[in-house]
Amino acid sequence: MKISIIGATGYGGAELTRILRQHPEVTIHSFHSSSQQGKRLMDSYPHMQDVVTESLQDINIQEIANDTDIVFLATPSGVSSQLVPQFLEYNIKVIDLSGDYRLKDQSVYKKWYKKVAPDANSLHEAVYGLTEWLEEDITNKQLISNPGCYPTAALLGLAPLVKNKLIDEKTIIIDAKSGVSGAGRNASSVTHFSEMNDNLKIYKVNEHQHIPEIEQMLSNWNSEVGPITFSTHLIPMTRGIMTTMYATAKSETNIDSLFDLYYENYKDDYFVRIRDKDTYPSTKEVYGSNFCDISLAYDERTNRIMVISVIDNLVKGAAGQAVQNMNKMLGLDERIGLEFVPMYP
Repeated sequence: MKISIIGATGYGGAELTRILRQHPEVTIHSFHSSSQQGKRLMDSYPHMQDVVTESLQDINIQEIANDTDIVFLATPSGVSSQLVPQFLEYNIKVIDLSGDYRLKDQSVYKKWYKKVAPDANSLHEAVYGLTEWLEEDITNKQLISNPGCYPTAALLGLAPLVKNKLIDEKTIIIDAKSGVSGAGRNASSVTHFSEMNDNLKIYKVNEHQHIPEIEQMLSNWNSEVGPITFSTHLIPMTRGIMTTMYATAKSETNIDSLFDLYYENYKDDYFVRIRDKDTYPSTKEVYGSNFCDISLAYDERTNRIMVISVIDNLVKGAAGQAVQNMNKMLGLDERIGLEFVPMYP
């Protein structure tokens, strides 16, 4: 299968390149950019010297559709919604890493993203690709909307509790922290070294665009879930997300039964690793990998459950999950091309 990557110069595009180049069932046919046509990808990323020598091409929908089988869109929000309908007309499979097709309500998208919503027809075609919790066969689907990085970590952590209605749905609090690569490659005052080094920042308080994405999926699983409390922080490191989630149990429980629940729910999911009791994951333990590591704690004094979930935001939170979804679209083992061990230290 031939692949095209649009938005190849961003961090998500670079990670797609790294992963797909070693995938045994596909080849990268072309790289595309709206602003750097004619330049080589390795000029933007010197670590690709002599490994990726192709030049960046402009975005010609018809040519891409004629030459490739699957298109990955690693573009900013607001761009994918313009490209996707054109690719769907050519029957091309699309995996979108932006936020354009995650929210099913157009008015909600407009409110949180401050952009014109995607058209209703293509939005209807989109499948939300939280891979471990896909409830339909996607081999005949054309458009996968890859989840956001924060929602991936949060939803994988909360799913067993929410789906089994074990927690008071109005008590969900998600405290999330991310490395600065989640802010993208463009320089800004937020990610400037002298601003971020030796610092910890909370940002987008009560207005992060991933809030409605998380709420949408939680309410799909359990209609009693309403608004959640979700806070995001930047940590002075490159990669990684840790989400620490809190909720009050509906009735008294114990840590052993909680672990049994998670082991049972994820026993067939290679990329979700439930840690041993009394051990807690750190971001470096999933660095550069497609794993999500999860652990739990239970406070008998407060009847509160704590879930800790960590991922690499650029892999399981973006490019790795996108390739995992591609594997499912192609009817392949979802692990193909993704079984690399985390980098440590």
